[in-house]
Amino acid sequence: MSDQRTEAVISCRDLRKTFVIGKEDVPVLKGVNLDLQRGERIAIVGASGSGKSTLLHLLGGLDNASSGSAQILGQEMQQMNEAQRGELRNRSLGFVYQFHHLLPEFTALENVAMPLLIRRMKRSEAEPRAAAMLEQVGLAHRLQHHPSELSGGERQRVAVARALVTEPACVLADEPTGNLDRSSAQALFVLMQQLNEKLNTSFIVVTHDHELAGRMQRQLHLVDGVILSG
Repeated sequence: MSDQRTEAVISCRDLRKTFVIGKEDVPVLKGVNLDLQRGERIAIVGASGSGKSTLLHLLGGLDNASSGSAQILGQEMQQMNEAQRGELRNRSLGFVYQFHHLLPEFTALENVAMPLLIRRMKRSEAEPRAAAMLEQVGLAHRLQHHPSELSGGERQRVAVARALVTEPACVLADEPTGNLDRSSAQALFVLMQQLNEKLNTSFIVVTHDHELAGRMQRQLHLVDGVILSG
């Protein structure tokens, strides 16, 4: 077990999260165990309110667990301060959300280059890398367009390019097709699968979309605060 965990891109053991609402403790995650290997695609499915997004936030170091252990590339996040977690996220993870969260005042090229600029990479290096990633997602002709000039599917592809431009070990995606029509969702399904196979990037996808979940290599069901294998 320990060897598997050391090799895992993301792993957690007995991960728990309890929220305090008023005077009551509300347990959401009740001991989640998970290992994600390099290049693996996992879907996390479950009823609305089951804690899927909460789990994704804990795995990505965006929130603190109440107890338990969560590691990215063998590094224990619970033992890091916020600055250290932020550096680890920027270096190792990409994020895609239901809402694309693109910055409206910047072009597609500038949005995708942003994570590299945050790393203090020179613009002269960051923008060619961003342009190459936009080409991979089929948007080489949209580099200078702002989000308001793009369709919903195009905006989500820009968000995927932004998540992948740093060459992360893993992309965490929270309902990435939730705001897309069926045709755009299908195109995004195919794109994520192609990039996973081409770049060997791992994906954890939280989704209500059974078709998207079916394209993952494993489906994990979050039920009553614990993970059940599909």
